[in-house]
Amino acid sequence: MNKIRKGDQVVVLSGKDKGRQGTVLSIDGEKVVVENVNKAKKHQKPNPQRQIAAAIVDKAMPLHISKIALWNAGTKKADRVGIKQLKDGKRVRFFKSNGEVIDA
Repeated sequence: MNKIRKGDQVVVLSGKDKGRQGTVLSIDGEKVVVENVNKAKKHQKPNPQRQIAAAIVDKAMPLHISKIALWNAGTKKADRVGIKQLKDGKRVRFFKSNGEVIDA
């Protein structure tokens, strides 16, 4: 079970985008792509068959998973995540600071 999943609200802990928040768009192993964070300019070549013009576009680049943390709306700050097993055998994620279950 991953501690960070697609669709989670996260905050960047270090780097040029430190403190910025966004939603996780994709996860590939240790790399995470976060919406509107770690943008890079990409020079796009034209493709007349797809009606794509030449342009310079912003592209979201991946971050290492250790540079982000889950956003805890209850405490209004970044929080660590743990995994515990409920009495019925279901495994859930919880915030380490207050023990609140993330996905019930």
